[in-house]
Amino acid sequence: MNRDEIINYGKKVIFSEEKALKNLRDSVNEDFFNIVELLHNCEGKIVLTGIGKSGLICKKIAATLSSTGSPSFFLHPAEAIHGDVGSVDKKDIIIAVSASGETEELLAILPTLKLICNKIIGITTRRDSNIAKSLDHIFIIPVLDEADHLNIAPSSSSTATLAFGDAIALTLSKMKDFKYEDFAIRHPGGLIGKKLTLKIKDLAHTGHNIPLVESDDEIKNVIIEISSKRLGCTGVLKRGKLIGIITDGDLRRAIEKHNNILALKAEDIMTKNPKTINENERALNGLLVMEKFSITSLFVVNDCGETTGIVHLHDILRSGLKL
Repeated sequence: MNRDEIINYGKKVIFSEEKALKNLRDSVNEDFFNIVELLHNCEGKIVLTGIGKSGLICKKIAATLSSTGSPSFFLHPAEAIHGDVGSVDKKDIIIAVSASGETEELLAILPTLKLICNKIIGITTRRDSNIAKSLDHIFIIPVLDEADHLNIAPSSSSTATLAFGDAIALTLSKMKDFKYEDFAIRHPGGLIGKKLTLKIKDLAHTGHNIPLVESDDEIKNVIIEISSKRLGCTGVLKRGKLIGIITDGDLRRAIEKHNNILALKAEDIMTKNPKTINENERALNGLLVMEKFSITSLFVVNDCGETTGIVHLHDILRSGLKL
């Protein structure tokens, strides 16, 4: 294959999987509704089972369900017949996944699973398969062809099944009114955990480290405050209320505009109504505000509007957060 053939074949594979997803979208119907309703009323866990590529897809679906508010786990069919079926409870609901609908390991374990819980959902591409015929709740993934040149490697079917699992999991999450806080509890580590749990107050400079001057302070004091606190700015207070901000840029512009900057007061060169953020906001929100207004610092306030700190763009970036 030459360069153009390789590129075009890659596009063809993606197009085939895209077509499978479009067909899947058009097939989301009453069967989908019934399955979601069944799972929404589940009093136990949702158990995914499958083998081979379907098993890998099951593991991902189970992980997505668990992380979005629907407790779930993966049951390996081969291990199930050797004792792992004991992890299934009568309140659980089984989702059996097989592209062909003829997976021997699944067919072997279904009778036992039916004795434990009578709610088993089948996901397959063939309505005439043995798995489809043996279960009351079935969803047919509408995939006629795989994406490879042999029409044999699980590709379009596995992509569509994965998307279908996401549709189930995220619909259930929406129905359960799953919130940021709920997601954060299940993702305490990594970048996701930081995005959801790290608060502005966790990163803010507080107390004597907040650069602040009074509105009638001389510019000399403003320069000293900005230099000593090393954040490139200072807040301006009047009767204890934050009324402005002076940045390095404000100082440069004032020097260009006035012949004797030292004769001025802080309020003469400040930018009024500086952007602030509540101390209990997520740090990620602070980053979004800074990006929106092209600024590098935010003063932090409490619920009463009192200034309790300041957070700099570098503080957030050092924490590992990024958009």
